[in-house]
Amino acid sequence: MKNILSILILIFGVSLMAQRPQQSEWTASWITLDKENAASAGQYLFRKSIALEAVPETFNIRISADNRYKLFVNESLVSTGPNWGDIKHYNYLKLDLAPYLKSGQNSIAVQVWNEADLRPVAQFSYKTALIIQGMEESSQVINTDESWKVLKDTSYTPKKQQVDGYYAAGAGDFIDFNKGVFGWKAIDFDDTTWETAEKVFEATAQGFGFRQQAGWQLVPSILPDMELKKERLQSLRRAEGVQVPKTFPQELTAITIPANTKATLLLDQEHLTNAYLTLLFSKGKNSGITLTYAESLFDANGVKGNRNRVEEKEIKGRRDSIISGGQMNQEFTTLTYRTYRYLQLAIETQDEPLVVEDIYGTFKGYPFELNAQLDTKDEELEKMMEIGWRTARLCAVDTYMDCPYYERLQYVGDTRIQHFVSFYNSGDDRLIKNAINLLDYSRQPNGYTLSRYPDRQDQVIPTYALWYVSILYDYMMYGTDTDFITEKLMGSRQVLNYFITYLDKDGSLKNVPGWNYTDWVPEWNFGVAPMAEDGSSALLDLQMLLALQSGIALEKELGKPEFVTLYETLAAQLKTTIKSKYWDEASGLFADTPDKQKYSQHANSLAILADIVDDPTKQAIGAKLLSNEDLAPASIYFKYYLHLALNAAGYGDDYLDWLDIWRKNIDLGLTTWGETSQVETTRSDCHAWGASPNIEFFRIILGIESAAPNFEKVKIEPHIEDFETIGGEMPHPAGMIKVAYDQKGSKLKATITLPKGITGTFVWDGKVQDLSSGENTLSL
Repeated sequence: MKNILSILILIFGVSLMAQRPQQSEWTASWITLDKENAASAGQYLFRKSIALEAVPETFNIRISADNRYKLFVNESLVSTGPNWGDIKHYNYLKLDLAPYLKSGQNSIAVQVWNEADLRPVAQFSYKTALIIQGMEESSQVINTDESWKVLKDTSYTPKKQQVDGYYAAGAGDFIDFNKGVFGWKAIDFDDTTWETAEKVFEATAQGFGFRQQAGWQLVPSILPDMELKKERLQSLRRAEGVQVPKTFPQELTAITIPANTKATLLLDQEHLTNAYLTLLFSKGKNSGITLTYAESLFDANGVKGNRNRVEEKEIKGRRDSIISGGQMNQEFTTLTYRTYRYLQLAIETQDEPLVVEDIYGTFKGYPFELNAQLDTKDEELEKMMEIGWRTARLCAVDTYMDCPYYERLQYVGDTRIQHFVSFYNSGDDRLIKNAINLLDYSRQPNGYTLSRYPDRQDQVIPTYALWYVSILYDYMMYGTDTDFITEKLMGSRQVLNYFITYLDKDGSLKNVPGWNYTDWVPEWNFGVAPMAEDGSSALLDLQMLLALQSGIALEKELGKPEFVTLYETLAAQLKTTIKSKYWDEASGLFADTPDKQKYSQHANSLAILADIVDDPTKQAIGAKLLSNEDLAPASIYFKYYLHLALNAAGYGDDYLDWLDIWRKNIDLGLTTWGETSQVETTRSDCHAWGASPNIEFFRIILGIESAAPNFEKVKIEPHIEDFETIGGEMPHPAGMIKVAYDQKGSKLKATITLPKGITGTFVWDGKVQDLSSGENTLSL
């Protein structure tokens, strides 16, 4: 091992230098209200009026803010942001404001807020501030400097949330409209009493290797504008204390809550959503309004049960609070999107009636388009496809997320499944590349990536750092930007180098620090697979082997032969050690630890995927994975790897028998996939790692996989025993891959259409047929 470490030190040299963002020239300044106290919580309103003789063809700007902003031009909402990054990679967005401008005076208004210590765990912050830069000479009239006016909006206070379970998604909003600022976005608003904005930094000298200015290092976001789409709540499920017209809330309908009244309305979106909630109301001086958002309701024992039922259940969860100022046409819109199926509106009026004018949501999400299609008469699969796509979309905004309600954190393990949903269902790789960038930024000085990023808590899950190397391999196979992945090879090497330092003499991993999470298995302690007293574990060794195999493939295609030699040497040794250390001849399975007392679907699935046994042994292990009820079971998350392993073991035609946990979700009324297999009590009702069937319908049933880097070759091996006819199409970087299968007895007619320039193979009944670009018709 000492020799290996010496080689690594020589190879890496000064490679531990952090990746640095590319700085563009900025002539605008970061501005704030009170730079001495700008890290405290608060909401700040920035304004500037600009005069234009005519509407320009383009008016391009860059914009960023800390923590977050909403930009209004002539009272129209134009942009929300910035997209999440960290202080050394702080995102700005590029926008063209020309469509929102007019000749004469124009109002530029920006709402900026800071949740301070209550902000999301994914939100990095330096201090409250705004920066806008015109990108051409004519648009630099908008540049942030002392010409801007600013006011602290004292009506806002971030509201601490009381949510069961780990919660990391930020504050609620408390708004007292008695202190509100009204009409401030309008062109004719009088801001003469507002403060002059202060520059956060004085002018700084740069050069000769020095950068004296602290704070944000700005980088352009690679993401498109987020989708914003108005959506109405669908039904009223319960009303207390007030009579409600039948048209509410589906249609614009006013409701009057009498004076000195307590009223509660339980509304149902009828599917889970991410949306900015807007409440329009009038009068009701000093009335208290509480908005509670929930994925589902709870019975007296805290059990969710069937999500469609509301009888004898209560709502609890994330909240916003409002005090009415008594004015006409008051408008409350949440600062950030809320996640909800159910929304409870609780109102307590004082001496004046309150009129609810309207309530609705504005959906927010990454603008993924569903470009895949599954052609089947199986309504259950169509339903699963719909639910899976909704789940994936709600867990994708400016990053992938494990869940939108509780955490909004981009975990490596979740992201590996999510990015395959993107590849197979959409073909848009921008959020994938954004995720890889962010995870790369999280690399620590000794090489490993954090388990999730952006993350202010610096959580370490070693197994997730290993999955990061596999994500790079996945992109190499399914993506197209070779230069992008080549740039990430140094990070891959550093991750593997870190784990190599924990290899024992036999090549086995020992005592890797951190939360060695594998899966939520009830009998495992906090998701950690069994370990021997000396710190060894089959799951850790198998993940190390899979990461080495990914590293080998990356280096062979894009890297250096020295690393191929190193990784192949380590992988061969580790493969031998795993077979001698964990294989139990009597049971015909791999054990979780060397004492061979515990066994899991996890270890045996990864052993198949790591290709450390021959095909007959894979088949025998696969049979036990399906029949042995004593194995620690894979949860809805790890079933992704279980299903891949069963398919590799030759059981892909049984795929429809593996979907019981998804059927249970449907039976219990979920409209997205839950976090764990304990559906009745699972914390989160929306976890994107459960959307793996949206991959498997195309990868296992229709049989479509990448067979070469950049998806330049395709392998198609369908598993359609349960279907007379089935087909579909999925996006490919060069176009669309289309398949149609028609079975009659032992005869198969397959029509395969590949994009121009793409070739591949079709595997059926052990025989391989070549496929050319264009349409291929096979009769087998």
